[in-house]
Amino acid sequence: MSERIVSPTGRGFLLLDSHPAGCVESVARMRAEAGAPRDAATPGPVALVIGSSAGYGLSATIAGLVRHGIRGLGIGFERPAGRRSATAGWYRTIATDAIARELGCDFSFLNADAFADTTKTQALDLIAERFGGIDYLIYSVAAPRRTDPRSGDTYQSVIKPLGRTYVTKTLEFDIEGTPSLREVTLEPANEAEADATVRVMGGEDWSRWIEALSERGLLRDGFRTVALTYIGSELNAPIYRNGTIGAAKANLEATARELDAQLTPRGGRALTVVNGAAVTQASTAIPSIALYVSMLRGELGERLQSPIEQSVQLWEQLTGARPFDMDDEGRARLDRWELDPAVQAGVTKRWQAIAPETVDELADIDWFRTQFRALYGFDVPGVDYTHPVETDQPWPA
Repeated sequence: MSERIVSPTGRGFLLLDSHPAGCVESVARMRAEAGAPRDAATPGPVALVIGSSAGYGLSATIAGLVRHGIRGLGIGFERPAGRRSATAGWYRTIATDAIARELGCDFSFLNADAFADTTKTQALDLIAERFGGIDYLIYSVAAPRRTDPRSGDTYQSVIKPLGRTYVTKTLEFDIEGTPSLREVTLEPANEAEADATVRVMGGEDWSRWIEALSERGLLRDGFRTVALTYIGSELNAPIYRNGTIGAAKANLEATARELDAQLTPRGGRALTVVNGAAVTQASTAIPSIALYVSMLRGELGERLQSPIEQSVQLWEQLTGARPFDMDDEGRARLDRWELDPAVQAGVTKRWQAIAPETVDELADIDWFRTQFRALYGFDVPGVDYTHPVETDQPWPA
């Protein structure tokens, strides 16, 4: 037993511990937001969610379980408890597994590096043995580095502009959680850094998953796969869509077109799906994104769509309950609420007017801080943080 009181220690957008009970309660709230469970009279479709322990991958997993009774496998890459608590994704996966069991869904979780060939073999062996094939694959991987198992090379992604220096406003928090507005200067990436970022965050690994499934004969007729992505506002375009991350996303979209051409003859589809802005552990690492999302929330209030709301829509489109909302570039869009011209005009006005003394007025800082801390299981209503909790909990069997 390793019960202890867990407190939020760390700096900026990195907390060193996560709270097991808070993570469980966060997942319970996401499950409630997903709506009423479907009628479980018939087995649900078989799905593989790569990146199921955090962000939009977690939301897609929960929405799929609740609304469609998906069977299959989720893959995350999390750290167990040791000197510190386990990562938040470890506890969230335990809670998501409990939802699957409660709903009677034959859905398992694998803790492994999705980039590794050994992980692909293990996952496909399980799918072949238990289900004989797969209907959907959702790819939602946000990783800082990737080791290519075929070459042995390790690539490190960077968050930098391309072509020129970029100066922007950014939001920071001190160790006490007090926000501050400051200006940062970001130097452009060189060619090697840009290429490495594409290797990590582009479409190569997604394509290898589809290739491996196809070689094993596990793609069912009508198989559909999506990679989750983000476009974002012109306000953060230099560091996002026009930066190294954007280069990786362009590669992801090119991969989608290649995969779609392969799958279409058998009634399948491969698409990128553009989500709207959200507070995630990956997005908080990007300069200016925290400030932008806080302003977006200030502009929209409760009209800002949560990851679960968007994931419910994703599954409706994946399953054919409603058609894909496609743009001219062949991407499915779940972010039109964010990029509505009137919304962006309001956020732009806030961005231009913001100053250290008006941060709390023009950006919803309290909401962002709560959302960020909840990623680690803190500030979640209904949780007693003065009570010791067991941090050493096993990964779901």
